[in-house]
Amino acid sequence: MPAAESPSSAPLLSESIREKIRAYIPRYPDKRAVTLPALHIVHEHLRCVPYKAMEEIAEILDLQPSDVHDTMSFYGFFPQAPIGEKRVWICRSISCMLRGGDELLGVACKAAGVAGPGSTSADGELTIEFAECLGICDHAPAALCDDGRIYGPLDEQTVAEMIQDVRSRTVPPDEIPL
Repeated sequence: MPAAESPSSAPLLSESIREKIRAYIPRYPDKRAVTLPALHIVHEHLRCVPYKAMEEIAEILDLQPSDVHDTMSFYGFFPQAPIGEKRVWICRSISCMLRGGDELLGVACKAAGVAGPGSTSADGELTIEFAECLGICDHAPAALCDDGRIYGPLDEQTVAEMIQDVRSRTVPPDEIPL
């Protein structure tokens, strides 16, 4: 008699998520190129990309899980544990750091009510993280919201306004840019 399937072997990705990933395949030269859009799709739906999801993405794209992990870890935008409904990165690259980015990261955490970078507010709404470089040095010190909004140049006043703005705006998941 075959052994019962363990809960960990049940699929994590719904058929809807799988179809969204498959829909990207014809748009790219090969399946490997769909890895980044697939990670965005999974993150959009689960607010994280657990290892099990990486395995399932690899299966859909005929890759090894390590290939998916390589892409995921390169970008650093895809946590393996759930995060808040909204996410903000405060840049701490050299341009932003020289203009007070490190201090403003602390100000943002305090304004958002999170323990520190990488933490989520008690209501589960907002995660504040640091980024090594957002590529928006002309806005230094700068921040990026996961819906694509850019904030900067920041100071203590504009950080408080940014947190209020992020908390007050809602963006339907299908409008979040991939």
